[in-house]
Amino acid sequence: MGTESESMLQLAAEAFQSKNFDLAADIYECQLACLGDPGGRRELMVMRADALAFGGKFTEAFDAYRQASETERLRPVHLNNLIEYLSGSIGGQGAGGDGRHGTPRTGGPVGAAAGAGAARPVAAGCGYEDVSCRICLSFLFEPVTLPCGHCFCKKCLERERKEKGRPAACRECRDSCGVADVQSYRVDVVLSSLLAKWFPTLHQAGRLRREGNALYAERKVEAALEKYNRATLMAPMDHILFSNRSQIHSSLRHYDKALRDAETACRLMPHWSKGHVRKAQALVSLGRTEEALREYLVCLSMEPDCRLANAEAHRLLCDLLAPVAGRVPEHISDRSNARLSFKAHVKNGIDIDSPPEIFTPSLLPPAPPSPERPRGGEVKGQGSPDRRFLLKKKRRSAEEDDNDEAQERRDDHKRAKSEPAEETDPLNSAADDALDPTDLECSLCMRLFYEPVTTPCGHTYCLRCLERCLDHNPKCPLCKEELSEYLVQRQYCKTVLTENLISKYLPLELVERQKIHQEEMAELSNLNENVPIFVCTMAFPTVPCPLHIVEPCYRLMIRRCVETGTNRFGMCLGDNLKGFADYGCLLEIGDVKFFADGSSVVNTVGVRRFKVLRHSDRDGYNTADIEYLEDVKAEGLAECELHTLHDAVYDQALVWLNSLKAEQRERIEGHFGAMPQKDSELQDSPNGPSWCWWLLAVLPLEGRAQLPFLALTSLKDRLSGIRKVLLFMAHSRHRGQ
Repeated sequence: MGTESESMLQLAAEAFQSKNFDLAADIYECQLACLGDPGGRRELMVMRADALAFGGKFTEAFDAYRQASETERLRPVHLNNLIEYLSGSIGGQGAGGDGRHGTPRTGGPVGAAAGAGAARPVAAGCGYEDVSCRICLSFLFEPVTLPCGHCFCKKCLERERKEKGRPAACRECRDSCGVADVQSYRVDVVLSSLLAKWFPTLHQAGRLRREGNALYAERKVEAALEKYNRATLMAPMDHILFSNRSQIHSSLRHYDKALRDAETACRLMPHWSKGHVRKAQALVSLGRTEEALREYLVCLSMEPDCRLANAEAHRLLCDLLAPVAGRVPEHISDRSNARLSFKAHVKNGIDIDSPPEIFTPSLLPPAPPSPERPRGGEVKGQGSPDRRFLLKKKRRSAEEDDNDEAQERRDDHKRAKSEPAEETDPLNSAADDALDPTDLECSLCMRLFYEPVTTPCGHTYCLRCLERCLDHNPKCPLCKEELSEYLVQRQYCKTVLTENLISKYLPLELVERQKIHQEEMAELSNLNENVPIFVCTMAFPTVPCPLHIVEPCYRLMIRRCVETGTNRFGMCLGDNLKGFADYGCLLEIGDVKFFADGSSVVNTVGVRRFKVLRHSDRDGYNTADIEYLEDVKAEGLAECELHTLHDAVYDQALVWLNSLKAEQRERIEGHFGAMPQKDSELQDSPNGPSWCWWLLAVLPLEGRAQLPFLALTSLKDRLSGIRKVLLFMAHSRHRGQ
């Protein structure tokens, strides 16, 4: 019998997972009929209630939850699926879905899915979207630029890490690199100064908010309230100020004022979850439990991993479903009436066959207005959000609604609506009034920022300017803070906000700056004039040439070759008189590996030979005007003789290579690779057969002896020269024996 029951329960679980909720509910009901254990019955009743809820039969589901709670008070774990379904239904309405058949917690959180599909909140409350933090959705105060290039308030980053207990990902790009080390990142100096200059009032409001928070932490609540009162007068569209002042009012037991501020925060920023948490907390303090639960569910639909909202929603549901005979919590004035009202509104407002609308008239409000709707107002004909709920609300007493509070409420409302009407684009107006291109100049090149990057110490430079400084010294050029770790990571992401502000408010200056940059890149891309020259060793076409780059001038040279896209530079031997030899080989960069000290290993391969026409230099490294060399092709009888000579020298080269010791050959092949095979067509390449260059690279010759081969444009002369070298080495070996 036990085995049969277990099989049926397994079948019910599978039906639940496959969203066949009606079948799951029927199986659980059959199992309840033949089960006598009270503890087991409660678990089955909760499972059946979950299936009924997910199947859209909320009236029956509520009865099932209530019956389950009659034997013993339900614990939060019993209501996980119900919370997920209710919050997911709100998210489904916000995303345009029906919210009826979500996926239960055991198969993936409904709230998470709904939250992901809902409209993304935008910092629309204050009208300063371009300079807002994407965590608090308010004006950026003490901005910190992360390695990914996105900016957030410093306090917001610290709070995110503290609340979540783990490294948070960037809200913009989801990159978690560097966010865990937020303590080591300083305020962005350029952005902080710029925002303080452009928006002095909002910046001062941010300072008052910080001072108020410090006073509140010291339990000087009245003084903190005074700071926030001043701040809200300066920035009446900042939802953060009203949210925080709501908490201060709650601490002073001014619950009506706390609710009013929380409602203002929700009106200014409907998709900000914390505002709904503040409103729910105030409603709980006023004994309006059902409305508080509704706000917590709204919060969970926006932020499914909000611990506070999740815990409080579970607790309030447990209280609503608890047996009437139990102890009545202090914060609920009449729990019996609350539960009966909750059930009555559910039953009276539900059409059992209708989809998700079952939640709108009872427990759940419609989703907050989308960001596309006009800010600061409502859609005509719909009325205020609270009036859309069919759930009856308790009206405030006459004593609570005194004249002073009514006047203050009207003043807040006027301030909230007046500012958007005065300025359609406050950011543009502020920028026009205080705009000065010198505020966005690089302190190294004294020109407008181009591809600005911000260091962990908070200083901003042009990307190329910073790289050139780090070539010489791994420290910040301004504050001298060590940047070795930053240098190793090589994660030079552009500061998005700074770049956007330049693009939007300094378009003409940016065009001119881009023009200068493009001209520089075009000049550096020329592979005939002012070609960069690495003065070091001999290099040959088709032969690998790995290089260890240490000197700052060559770090700059290699980086420019990569930036321009040519990935090429010349290699020449040094010359005591001219600086470098008159012949060399053009190398192509394969890849670059960087090290902690700023040096790098560059893997290159020879491409073409050239002759130097003019010697010069640029920024510490050598350059040259060059012309490329090609072999003169042989024809007729000369071509036949060339083939005969080629085959003879190739065989002679193999004899020399095979005469080497095994360890010598392994060392050579490990560095240069195996000797290339004979080419099918000798004169197809302008450089001649690749095996000739490979052999010249491995033969024990000094650079000065190798250089003449590079200058030859006759394959016959080159092969004849190689043959003489091989004969000389063979005679030397015989004499040595």
